[in-house]
Amino acid sequence: MLPYLARRVAALGLVLLAVSVLVFAILRLIPGDPAALIAGVDARPEEVERLRVALGLDQPAYVQYGRYLGRVITGDLGRSLRSQQPVATDLATRFEASLLLASVSLAVALAVGLPAGVTAAVWRGTAWDSAMTTISVLGASMPTFWLGLILIGFFSVRLGWLPTSGYESAEYVVLPAVTLAAFSVASIARTARSCMLDALGYDYVRTARAKGLCEGVVVGKHALKNALIPLVAVVGLQFGYLIGASAVTETVFTWPGVGLLLVDAIKHRDLPVIQGAVLLVAASFALVNLLVDLLYATLDPRIRLT
Repeated sequence: MLPYLARRVAALGLVLLAVSVLVFAILRLIPGDPAALIAGVDARPEEVERLRVALGLDQPAYVQYGRYLGRVITGDLGRSLRSQQPVATDLATRFEASLLLASVSLAVALAVGLPAGVTAAVWRGTAWDSAMTTISVLGASMPTFWLGLILIGFFSVRLGWLPTSGYESAEYVVLPAVTLAAFSVASIARTARSCMLDALGYDYVRTARAKGLCEGVVVGKHALKNALIPLVAVVGLQFGYLIGASAVTETVFTWPGVGLLLVDAIKHRDLPVIQGAVLLVAASFALVNLLVDLLYATLDPRIRLT
């Protein structure tokens, strides 16, 4: 186990290094001068140049990246070009909100997608199965921003039940969580249906039925328990997706998370914030994958991590 963890941690470091290089290179290719954006439209050329020197933007790209990498290794993600606040502080505050939104969204996705997929497999070929398949396709195909606006228009504007944006209490998370969970519901439902169909075809299920066990025990105690093992990997990937792909949802609902911070930073060419946010999302996704592998090995004793 320990050698496996050491290799995965080393691989995680290489992944983050590659992500940092790619993000750094891509940001330098985007047109626009961050110093000019910070100085404002009325700033004189010499003022902009002084600001570029102060921010180190006049140095060659490899020098800028070397300095940035050195700070990152020590845990310093730099300061925002706009607010001059430490990037790590802003990300820590915003990540808490993103993690809350992703957790609630995953709970919604599991509460809806898992029963839908299991019942669709049990009642294969029925109208319910066809309805669940159709809803899954719609959920996977529906644009997030469109669904968010529809929910706001109906539940907030027309009915007045839920707030439209921000985060002040528990009710503020309902609409963003449902919007973000739509794609995951479809993915979990399809995977649960496929896993249950495989499990229901095994010999031990036929043996359980031959013994006279009721269908609920056969499905719930025997088939579902084994069908959940491969589903763990999908759920873990969905959690990583929910953390990293929440920018659109957070923008629609003005949710104060990492996604909204990243969108604002891109609009203002705030390079340290962009780089820090992307690194945080990449690290979160990689850590989730590692935890899924460990949980998978715990649930299935046939798997050995070496």
